[in-house]
Amino acid sequence: MSRELFSRNPDLKRLRDEGYFVLRQGGHLVMREVPYVDARREVRIGTLISSLTLAGDATRRPDTHVVHWDGDFPCRADGTPIQGISHQAGAFDLGHGLKATHSFSSKPDGGYTDYHHKMTSYANIIAGPAAVLKPGMTPRTFREPEEEEDSVFNYVETASDRVGIGILTERLVNERVAIIGCGGTGGYILDFVAKTPVREIRLFDSDEFLTHNAFRAPGAPTLEGLREAPKKVDYLKRIYSRMHRNIVAHDVELGADNLHLLEGVTFAFLSLDAGEAKRLIVEKLEASGAAFVDVGMGLELDEGSLGGILRVTASTPEKRDHARQRISFVGGGAKDIYASNIQVADLNALNAVLAVVKWKKIRGFYRDLEREHHCTYTTDGNMLINGDLA
Repeated sequence: MSRELFSRNPDLKRLRDEGYFVLRQGGHLVMREVPYVDARREVRIGTLISSLTLAGDATRRPDTHVVHWDGDFPCRADGTPIQGISHQAGAFDLGHGLKATHSFSSKPDGGYTDYHHKMTSYANIIAGPAAVLKPGMTPRTFREPEEEEDSVFNYVETASDRVGIGILTERLVNERVAIIGCGGTGGYILDFVAKTPVREIRLFDSDEFLTHNAFRAPGAPTLEGLREAPKKVDYLKRIYSRMHRNIVAHDVELGADNLHLLEGVTFAFLSLDAGEAKRLIVEKLEASGAAFVDVGMGLELDEGSLGGILRVTASTPEKRDHARQRISFVGGGAKDIYASNIQVADLNALNAVLAVVKWKKIRGFYRDLEREHHCTYTTDGNMLINGDLA
């Protein structure tokens, strides 16, 4: 993917053709081996790092004139700092193995036209003094970088790095996620998880995707597509594989004879009906040391409007004692708030959001002050209540 990115974009191709040691790391454009002068008038090597704005695999005009720098603050040939580019100092962990010590700001009239203009402008400012002290020193090394590791995405994920949270997103890269039950809530869970760099996403559901599913799932299927009555897992994989490469569809109902399909899973989302199969799944996940979240929704039609409760129950190796009391394994009666099968797309989506946020809190992406392992949202009072704190 990276080689194609440089070959099909004239500004990036020109940088390599002219000998600059440039590569893509995550959502950043990186120029390595840029010579500079430090405060002791010694010539050293640093790295320029820019965010990368793309439309698919095509570069757009840079959306910021700021760059990051990994190295000491660059100086003129006499050892005085080049203060004109000073912006911010500090320790920046940008993710993808990239760290920086400074950010620079130098904006030409009209801004930068493309990434060749931006990166060479900074390289010339920084490397010029080095050539004074050591004639022939240049960032144009004419050395090809090693090809980067293949991404799980079909195109570069630039959203995290352009807002500086790439290091947090990296906490999810080793996850192998299972989504068990791909109805309304499960479909929205996939929508959110597919936008993260998890190593693998396994889908489990044996049902067909029918017309009623279309009105409580993400996206907008066509009439022709509904006539085919595809399996839910195949329908969802076809959509989200456009973005994420490693989605595996299992057209099965999990049970005693196929629980081995969960081996290697590090986190699971359970969005399936109560029953003995759910008990077996929970036991398998607990035995393997995997964390999981179980979701539930109970809505009732009463006096002309809907009301009810959404539930998110988490189970981690650090806290599991509450799960058996919170998770329903047996279908209830008509008065059981969790037994109702009324579902509405917006509440399916909200249930999925609460579940995915909890997953990210468990993995340290979001701050988790209470470490709750159970929460409920009540619609009519707009109440979100935490329980089972670790």
